[in-house]
Amino acid sequence: MARVRTAVLISGRGSNMAALIAAAKAPDFPAEIALVVSNKADAGGLALAAAAGVATKVVESRPFGKDRAAFEAALHAELEAAGVELVCLAGFMRVLTPWLVARWSGRMLNIHPALLPAFPGLDTHERALDAGVKIHGCTVHLVVPEVDAGPILAQAAVPVLPDDTSDTLSARVLAQEHVIYPAALARLARGLKPACAGPAQALVVPARSTESP
Repeated sequence: MARVRTAVLISGRGSNMAALIAAAKAPDFPAEIALVVSNKADAGGLALAAAAGVATKVVESRPFGKDRAAFEAALHAELEAAGVELVCLAGFMRVLTPWLVARWSGRMLNIHPALLPAFPGLDTHERALDAGVKIHGCTVHLVVPEVDAGPILAQAAVPVLPDDTSDTLSARVLAQEHVIYPAALARLARGLKPACAGPAQALVVPARSTESP
């Protein structure tokens, strides 16, 4: 079975990257994690990817300074050289320019730790707690030039408990990220038309229990 060559972009530990790599080991998974790229040479996820037999590249962003265009041109060149067809952002701490987004339009996914359109941007768990919401969660969406605004592919919800801290809520949400990101990647890789009007038309993956047995 021909599988879609997929790159994962990371900046840190690579938790969601590891979930994607693990899912792609299934023989019927429609995407192959062919490359992991980090903009930081010390990202912990690079070692995890290498240990799993996945090719890795480092395109350091710091030497480019404020020249975002030059950095993205170098990144894009690495993706093209590896024959990448889909890109998954997994803790990639860069806001991408319209230039790069346009070149991967419809073929670049991101995972966000909130139920979009609620709480786009950073510090989502703290903001959810401050707002007093009873339900929180995570979203996989296609990347568009506007931050966290692309068509939604998948969401999972978790309850916000009375004694939650940002750390406990984050851990419960992260467990669901590891479920819905591989599911959304598989859905897109199979060529299904992505949802274009928000969560009502998106793939909603039921939350799994994260309690210890």
